[in-house]
Amino acid sequence: MRVGTRASPLALAQARTVADLLGDEAELVPITTSGDRVPGAAGGDKERWVKEIELALLDGEIDLAVHSAKDVPTTLPEGLELVGTPPRGDPFDALVGAPSLDALRQGASVGTASARRAAQLRALRTDLDVREIHGNVGTRLALLEAGELDALVLAAAGLIRLGRAGQIGCVLDEIVPAAGQGTLVLQARVGDERAAAAARAITDADAWRMLTAERALVAGLDASCNTPLGAHAAIGGDGIVLRTFVGLPDGSRWLRDETPPAPTPQAAGGLAAFRLLACGAAELLRLAEQTAA
Repeated sequence: MRVGTRASPLALAQARTVADLLGDEAELVPITTSGDRVPGAAGGDKERWVKEIELALLDGEIDLAVHSAKDVPTTLPEGLELVGTPPRGDPFDALVGAPSLDALRQGASVGTASARRAAQLRALRTDLDVREIHGNVGTRLALLEAGELDALVLAAAGLIRLGRAGQIGCVLDEIVPAAGQGTLVLQARVGDERAAAAARAITDADAWRMLTAERALVAGLDASCNTPLGAHAAIGGDGIVLRTFVGLPDGSRWLRDETPPAPTPQAAGGLAAFRLLACGAAELLRLAEQTAA
């Protein structure tokens, strides 16, 4: 079973966990994506993180692809499908460099590559100097260690998977994470039953339902990776609840919501999108796109 993955340290660490679950016959195939070739580039479509891996899948060079779910566009190439996900990692963002947001001094500099994180940081603390930074996790941590920043916000799951959990000052559960954050998703060719069966065997049903709900929200809003959108699904006895955030990058306008329980992932995503649109999310998304452009 040839398993394709991005060649970054984090992607390889994530893919190894999948390979371990699949068993001894799994072979990792590192693939350099468009996003990896220009690691400091801002903006752009999510496709740049997955395109070359999907092409390898379509060409039969690999049997399964492992992606960070938050990097996968809602519309997939013809002939490919998502076939499973292992148990979800920590879905939240983490603060590195301080024990809490409240502990940061007035005007502290905080680095992030995410418009979603920047919008919520600015909404929570208008005094913070939120700076756009890029590069892999090691590059960003080096900026902090060099004293160029007071703190960083990174995905908790990524730090944990890289063995850097000890550098987490706190988990920022007050910030709504990206749809699919902390989740690895497996992709295969339509009709490849061998690959689909292997993926199903290691799939966590709750992680799959949460991911489906969050992706349904993104699709319902027709949102892009340039828009500050957060979505976090939780499963309870009454159904699936979605906590959401939509805002402008400067934190000046935003919406937060938590849906009542819905019976299915698609219903949860659709309900969350309906509620946000009813409160003006379309205008915020349009303005955010204009700002990114």
